[in-house]
Amino acid sequence: MINFKQISTILFISFELSLSAQFSDKLKDGLKFFTDSKDSSLYLKLNITNQVWVRYTQTNPSTNVNGFLQNEIYDASIRRIRFVLSGKIADRVGLFVQFGQNNLNYLTPRKAQSFFHDITADYEFIKKHLAIGFGLNGWNGPSRFSNVSVSSITVLGPPDFQEVTNDTYDQFVRRLGFYAKGKLGKLDYRISLAKPFIIQTTSGITDPFSGNLPTEVSTFSIKPPKLVSQGYLMWQFFDQESNVGPAFTGTYLGKKKVLNIGAGFYFQKDAMAYTYSNTIYNPLPKVINDTMTTDLALFSADIYYDAPINKEKGTAVSFYASYSNYNYGKNFIKVSGADNPATGTSTYSTSASPTTYVATGTTVSNFNKASYGNALPYLGTGNILYAQAAYKFKNDLLKKHGTLQPYVNCQYAIYDRLAKPMYVWNVGINWLIHGHNSKFTLDYQDRPFFAEDNTGHLMPYSRYGQIVLQYQLAF
Repeated sequence: MINFKQISTILFISFELSLSAQFSDKLKDGLKFFTDSKDSSLYLKLNITNQVWVRYTQTNPSTNVNGFLQNEIYDASIRRIRFVLSGKIADRVGLFVQFGQNNLNYLTPRKAQSFFHDITADYEFIKKHLAIGFGLNGWNGPSRFSNVSVSSITVLGPPDFQEVTNDTYDQFVRRLGFYAKGKLGKLDYRISLAKPFIIQTTSGITDPFSGNLPTEVSTFSIKPPKLVSQGYLMWQFFDQESNVGPAFTGTYLGKKKVLNIGAGFYFQKDAMAYTYSNTIYNPLPKVINDTMTTDLALFSADIYYDAPINKEKGTAVSFYASYSNYNYGKNFIKVSGADNPATGTSTYSTSASPTTYVATGTTVSNFNKASYGNALPYLGTGNILYAQAAYKFKNDLLKKHGTLQPYVNCQYAIYDRLAKPMYVWNVGINWLIHGHNSKFTLDYQDRPFFAEDNTGHLMPYSRYGQIVLQYQLAF
């Protein structure tokens, strides 16, 4: 059960820490250095974001940590740390470099390596209208939050399913390639062409390495990958958003009036593979397994509204909704949990009834093996609806200690491989001490647990909760 007394203690400590938290006005938008005394458009800017989690997780059945069963886990982690260097180093020449790490928790190997997220440079051939760049980049489709500014996220975390190939054919949604970006009136566009990383250097994908693909279930192909094309276009009705960097803002907290309608795509030929049984007669019947490759084709459309209600008081509203149609090939499903606090699952199986779950000591499938800790089937072939909404109270709601912004978000998905729809929802509140520069977030997540029954169907058996308290310091 969730221990509200312990959560209350954490909140009290957080409040005490915030009383002394002051933030410099000169750092609100990063540390900026002008490189030419005669031209203020030439500059370099340093931004840093750090997000720390304290968490309680009700774990999925049979979860273990290094072989020891765990029904619940308390832990802390550095969820994200980012260092971003960006700017205009010459007329028409842009630079964007991002370095950092995710998910530094008690399970992380000592001295775990950080990595480059972005290393790009671009040139504006037609100012504001067309810039072309190259490098390790995240100018992605098919959705707005396929690349999001982590320091300005409205909810605790972005919709992970929009990071469509995270750490499979990419390095944390980045690839080496070309991109073009620009604005044509109210139309903002981005398109890119890139060479994916080979699947053999990723983590968390087990089936391709064995050479034995699962029957009638697609997974990522082990063959040398073909080029990825992707893009995202949006019509900006009111205020224009910046496209200096690839990541979209989560919420402007009432500083802009933004209404955008967007749509995007992702396409990679022969990216997925599965095996199927085929009977041949030569002359006697013989069943053999053939391999079928399929394209990876994804499409999304979305709407984003973020605007002040009363500028004098500082009240504001934020809303985002999307529809996604994903085709990863036959019956593809991906099971994962954000900053998963466990290492694996014990052997088990399920009963035929979707209302009961019985540990019997027999492993059923690779799907079940991945369903440990806080994991859920968040991504797959099928259709996805997503929405998030938030309301910001007046600026001085808590006097000198800032204001509050409650939010809610939900993902509802109908995946081909699941017997029933999957939905996961979060409700939370941001305590905006100094806007996004210094804030606490308290979030509760309700997620489903799916497992195979004894007929092979993936059924929802129960639901579990997770509470996260996050502190963010950013400039």
